[in-house]
Amino acid sequence: MTQKKSKKLLEQLSDVLRRKQYSYRTEKTYLSWNKQYILYHDKKHPKDMREKEVLAFLSYLAQERKVSPSTQNQALSAVLFLYKEVLNSPLDMRDAFVGARRSRNIPVVLTKEEAKAVLYEMQGVMGLAGQLLYGTGLRLSEAVRLRVKDIDFGNQQVLVRDGKGGKDRLTMLPKSLNEPLKVHLEDIKTLHQKDLQKGYGKTWLPYALSRKYPNAEKEWIWQYVFPSRTLSPNREDGVIRRHHISPSSLQRAVKKAAVQSEVPKRVSPHTFRHSFATHLLENGYDIRTVQELLGHKNVQTTMIYTHVLNSGGIYVRSPLDD
Repeated sequence: MTQKKSKKLLEQLSDVLRRKQYSYRTEKTYLSWNKQYILYHDKKHPKDMREKEVLAFLSYLAQERKVSPSTQNQALSAVLFLYKEVLNSPLDMRDAFVGARRSRNIPVVLTKEEAKAVLYEMQGVMGLAGQLLYGTGLRLSEAVRLRVKDIDFGNQQVLVRDGKGGKDRLTMLPKSLNEPLKVHLEDIKTLHQKDLQKGYGKTWLPYALSRKYPNAEKEWIWQYVFPSRTLSPNREDGVIRRHHISPSSLQRAVKKAAVQSEVPKRVSPHTFRHSFATHLLENGYDIRTVQELLGHKNVQTTMIYTHVLNSGGIYVRSPLDD
């Protein structure tokens, strides 16, 4: 009888992340940081290293690679996860390392006219996705992961499932998107029916849901609002499914539209979220309402948009104009 070969450390890390239902994006990020940590120490096994080696790696990131404070903190979180959840040997970094503080930079915000100019250059599915980003305040990952059942036309709402921090929330559905979305969903429904006829039509569901509702992966309501144009094998089980569009494809579409619109600002999908929040505050909505719509845990995070309104003396008359 052959002995079962034990998995490598990073494979074990991947298994734990999937078992705990971390996102694919987080899995890739944590695997990357831990691989870099191991390579930095000449492939020394993490079980033979402790706080001293982790601190040396973090210092290298800050001093030589000049990474941002948030990136340094992300690397630390990844390595700490490895020690705690995989090696069962948690590290105590409280005295050894003080996490780098994030700089509170004022975000790039488009005027209403600039937002419309960028969206005007976005056509088709990407244009609809862009309008949804600006009109609802969704994060990029939340927009591409929307499912048909999350669009509530009756109550004029969008349900965001498993947002940042694993929380659900509601945000408004712009009335101007009702008809475009309904037409788009009819097209997607036709595509889904063709997939079913060909023996496909499955979408990915979290493990708990797939076990509880074994037939749900083929149901229309569970399909993605913005599905990929191609079918592809799932990374966990190899089953051919139609995934959602790639976040990078929407990022490229926004960047291209910003260039074409000649808006002189650095624009990304997240810029629409910043603009959404700022424009709501401009329209007189209170900070708590905006906090709920954005899904911020702490109101202090939302307060950055009040700084946008108050910065640069927007409502102050310059003496040069007197």
